[in-house]
Amino acid sequence: MRPYFALACIVLASSSASCAAQPPGPAPACRTVRFEDTPFTLCDADPARHSILLTDRGASGVPMRDFTALPTRLGKDASRIAFAMNAGMFGVTGVPIGLYVENGKRQVALNRRTGFGNFYTPPPNGVFFGDAKGWHIVTTAAFAARAAPLPDFATQSGPMLLVNGAINPGFDANGTSLNIRNGVGIAGNGHALFAISDVPVSFGRFARLFRRLGCADALYFDGSISRLWDPVAGRMDTGAKIGPIVVVLQKR
Repeated sequence: MRPYFALACIVLASSSASCAAQPPGPAPACRTVRFEDTPFTLCDADPARHSILLTDRGASGVPMRDFTALPTRLGKDASRIAFAMNAGMFGVTGVPIGLYVENGKRQVALNRRTGFGNFYTPPPNGVFFGDAKGWHIVTTAAFAARAAPLPDFATQSGPMLLVNGAINPGFDANGTSLNIRNGVGIAGNGHALFAISDVPVSFGRFARLFRRLGCADALYFDGSISRLWDPVAGRMDTGAKIGPIVVVLQKR
């Protein structure tokens, strides 16, 4: 299991406040599932109940690199965090290496280069984004071909796990590269399903999970540094520094 901080409501003995007196927070969105005898944590973003945003930099303009600065960054919206997860690959300073759109503003352009590493291989890589029509995952080539204006948010990562229901042909069924992995898929009902493995897994098994969940398209976010913050469950993963963060907020 990955290390995480257990967050609890702590009340000083001299205070009459209690956890029960606090305003109600978000409903649980994450749960443990088992697939192929492997535990995963699955977090369900429902467009009827949730909104999604991306964030990278704190108030100082410097990449946050973890979850601890999120409450300050989000201000009054912090109490609505259902969960948060690292969301895309990045360079040594924490800046995304691919397309990054936050609040409708493009901060990093679409990356159509070829290269080495999971962002590029096995191809294709892709983009997770949200617009007025919902949440979507498409290949980088498909995103480049769209004529629509910039989406509300977008993060580019790779490789694609599923494209139109087919597993990336570059994956072995169960390869020897095993890591804690996380990613996102779009279900047939429009929900965005975020998953993180609770033990190291192969790309093939991780892709099959999303296919079993009914996703036609799914995108890999990262491995080994993958982290989840689930405030409702009191889970905040710790470890290596991360880059862009996807935040799922419960709607008011």
